[in-house]
Amino acid sequence: MNDTSWGAPSRAGYWGAPDQGPVQGAAPAGPAYDAQDALTPSETQPMPIVPDVAASGGHQDDDRGAAQPSGPLFGDGVPPAPSAHPAQKPQEPMTGAAQPAPAPPKKKSAGRDLGAAIGVGVGLGAVIVASLFIEKAVFVGVIAVAVVVGLWELTSRLEERKGIKAPLVPLAVGGAAMVVAGYVRGAEGAWVAMALTALAVLVWRMTEPPEGYLKDVTAGVFAAFYVPFLATFVALMLTADDGPQRVLTFLVLTVVSDTGAYAIGWRFGKHKLAPRISPGKTREGLLGAVAFAMAAGALCMHFLIDDGTWWQGLLIGLAVAASATLGDLGESMIKRDLGIKDMGTLLPGHGGIMDRLDSLLPTAPVVWLLLVVFVGSG
Repeated sequence: MNDTSWGAPSRAGYWGAPDQGPVQGAAPAGPAYDAQDALTPSETQPMPIVPDVAASGGHQDDDRGAAQPSGPLFGDGVPPAPSAHPAQKPQEPMTGAAQPAPAPPKKKSAGRDLGAAIGVGVGLGAVIVASLFIEKAVFVGVIAVAVVVGLWELTSRLEERKGIKAPLVPLAVGGAAMVVAGYVRGAEGAWVAMALTALAVLVWRMTEPPEGYLKDVTAGVFAAFYVPFLATFVALMLTADDGPQRVLTFLVLTVVSDTGAYAIGWRFGKHKLAPRISPGKTREGLLGAVAFAMAAGALCMHFLIDDGTWWQGLLIGLAVAASATLGDLGESMIKRDLGIKDMGTLLPGHGGIMDRLDSLLPTAPVVWLLLVVFVGSG
C-alpha cells in the first residue's frame, strides 16, 4: 500500500507589500544597490533579530516585516531619500491581468507500476499452475523455494533494521524439510520438523557471542513458524486425491479477495480500516474482498472440489477474506516496525516474495481446515 514538496515563496509578493515603515535598528540600504546584483536566496545569510522590535503580529516563523538587505555589503552606506508616502497602502492587483490557471485535480494513483505488477503476477500464476498440475512433487519444490527466499528476505530485513541476527542456515534447511515432511508424513511430520528446526536455531546461535542470544533465537523461532510452518498446510492440501484442485481453490480465493479489496477500495474507499497499521486499506475495500471471495468460493466449491457445494464455498470465501486481510495487516505491522515499505525487490510491481505471501500464509491453514471439515481429508 509521495509527499509533495512545498515550493519556496519569492521574497517580494508572498505576503504583499509591507504596511509599515522601515524596521527600527535596520541599517539603511544604499542607492548603489541594484536588483541585478542581489544575492540568490541560497547565498543570503539570515539577518540578525532585533529583540526590542515587536513582530508584525503574525506567527513567529512569518517573514513579514523582516529587515531588508542593507549595510556596507549592499551599498555605500548613504541613506536613501525618505518616502513621500510612508504609509502607502499595498497596490491592488491590476484588473484584467492574466491570473495563473488553477492546478488540475490529482488523479488517484495505484502507488505501484501496475503494468509490471500484472505481468509478474501472470507469469508467477502460469508457473504455479503448470507445476501444480504436471507433478505434485514439482509443486512441493516450488513451495520450498518460496519458503527459503521468504526466510532470506525476512531475516535480512530484521538484521538491517533491528540488528537481530536470526540464523538463516538452520531456518532455510529446516523450512524446506518442514514442507517436504508435511507432504510425506502429514501434520505429524510437519510438527516434528518444526520442533527440530527450533532446536537447530537454538544450537546454531550458540556458536556466536551470548549478547543478543535471546532476541536472535526468538526471532528465529518466530520466522520458522510464520513462513515454513504455515506454508506446510499448502502441502497438506496437496496430499488429497483432488489436491491440485484444493490448492488452486486456495490460491484463487486469496488472489480474488486481494483483488476485490484493491478494486473496490481504490474506487470507493473513504473510511479507513486500520489507519495506524495500513492507511491504504478501507472498510469499503474489506467489503469488496468479502463479496469477491464469497462469489469465487461458491464457484470453486461447485466446479472444482469433489462433493463440494456452493454454500460451503460462501463460508470458505468469507473466512478467506478475513484471514487474508488479517495476514496483510500483520505483515504491514511488521514492516512499520522495521520502517520499510517492502520486504524485498525481487518482484517488480509487487516488492518481495514475502509481500506476496503475506495473505497466503495465514489463509492456508484456514482453507485446509474448512475443506477437511466439509469434504474430508481426501
